[in-house]
Amino acid sequence: MTPRPRTCFRTRRAAAPLTAGALAAGFLIALPAAPAHAAGSVVKVTGSQGSWQLTVDGRPYQIKGLTWGPSVADAVKYLPDLRSMGVNTIRTWGTDATSKPLLDSAAAHGIKVVAGFWLQPGGGPGSGGCVNYVTDTAYKNHMLDEFPKWVQTYKDNPGVLMWDVGNESVLGLQNCFSGDELEKQRNAYTTLVDDITKKIHAVDPNHPVTSTDAWVGAWPYYKRNAPDLDLYAVNSYNTVCDIKSAWEQGGYTKPYIVTETGPAGEWEVPDDAHGVPLEPSDRAKADAYTRAWDCVTGHRGVALGATMFHYGTEYDFGGIWFNLLPAGQRRLSYYAVKKAYGGDTTHDNTPPVISDLSVEGDAGKVQAGHDLVLDVRATDPDGDPISYEVLDNSMYIDQSKNLTPLPFTDLGGGRLKVTAPDRPGAWKMYVKATDGRGNIGVETRSIRVVPPSPSGTDLARGKPATASSYQASYGDCPCTAANAVDGNPATRWAGDWSDPQWLQVDLGTRTTFRHIQLYWEASYAKAYTI
Repeated sequence: MTPRPRTCFRTRRAAAPLTAGALAAGFLIALPAAPAHAAGSVVKVTGSQGSWQLTVDGRPYQIKGLTWGPSVADAVKYLPDLRSMGVNTIRTWGTDATSKPLLDSAAAHGIKVVAGFWLQPGGGPGSGGCVNYVTDTAYKNHMLDEFPKWVQTYKDNPGVLMWDVGNESVLGLQNCFSGDELEKQRNAYTTLVDDITKKIHAVDPNHPVTSTDAWVGAWPYYKRNAPDLDLYAVNSYNTVCDIKSAWEQGGYTKPYIVTETGPAGEWEVPDDAHGVPLEPSDRAKADAYTRAWDCVTGHRGVALGATMFHYGTEYDFGGIWFNLLPAGQRRLSYYAVKKAYGGDTTHDNTPPVISDLSVEGDAGKVQAGHDLVLDVRATDPDGDPISYEVLDNSMYIDQSKNLTPLPFTDLGGGRLKVTAPDRPGAWKMYVKATDGRGNIGVETRSIRVVPPSPSGTDLARGKPATASSYQASYGDCPCTAANAVDGNPATRWAGDWSDPQWLQVDLGTRTTFRHIQLYWEASYAKAYTI
């Protein structure tokens, strides 16, 4: 996933590890206990070049998985649902003292876990936590001690399938280093992965070890520096069907699993007319899961399965983009994965389908605080009545992931009237169609909110302006006081990074006026006086 640095909305995908059960702190969780006689499975990668398979206790095992998002407290609620989908595996990003309830519950429901270990800077572009893998011996020694400790703790848990060391750190190191130093860091990181792998094998010879990164650009480093890995792992979304040819051309001698895949991500899609990444429709997302699974299973004897992204319930920017059940409501993608994995879909009631969403007016431009009409075309395949919800999001103004429900007026015929946000900039509008049976369809469009146009003459335009300070350079600066009164909303005045600051416009003579309009940029004052 290298083409475009992503704002970390795979909700997945947070800058901090999504440790299994991390959200369950402070809860007493009653889970079905694994049988007292149960012991850990023996999991092996068997076969030879181009003809491998994964076995569990000697029986072939194809990973039909999803990445795990809910809290451990909800494991009993959601694991039976996963089984009904045909899922046999979940993947986590972190393993620690909080992981036991999830491993136990997974085992009790016949599901196994790809148990992750988090290394910095995990999560690829946009993630933090830089580590110098060449010189930071203390960090490396800590991980060499920490991870095998948890392997020792859980190696006999029947919920464990394999261990996964790191997530997208080979890619993520580009946020910390460049040039020759970046190469040294990537080699040092993958060497550490191999050292950790050897220590895990010494503690637990019965479960394979892999390491996940974004796209196969990391695989040459693993091939060179981590020969003890039992198999490779890769996160790939829109380009998942290219993995097979990349594996063949790279001359690799180990099988792999796909640890994240799904619809095209924010970093892979074109921008719309407002500069906002064009989110795929629900239909396109569902088709992407089907396509991904077909490409994984199409690499027979090499690709050993997948944990697709994401069995999550978050109801936010990333949750709408990727989650199969945001707020616990099932989407078309949920049913696409269920069908791919062989779950029984015979009697399923499926979600409403939004075939079109448009914004009435001037190409999606609307004045702040004015009426905005969304035109929705939706049908329900089961004939269920459809109800709507309208939400907005300011991700491309202030990086907020939150969705805000908006009051709206149903004008009939699929026309929904809302009040536009009061902050100028590119907003995302969401329409959720609900069938009342636990299913939803969601469609998004961007709008460009512009300042209202007051009548009369702009008395300040082109007049002399002075300020307490201005930024001479940084980004789009110099941002002088004159930019505030040049009539161009694409330019701005920016004061120094300290309080207070002031801006003054000389109108030239005593003047009567009736309206002042302040057009704030994404960075705006928390308080001001006129």
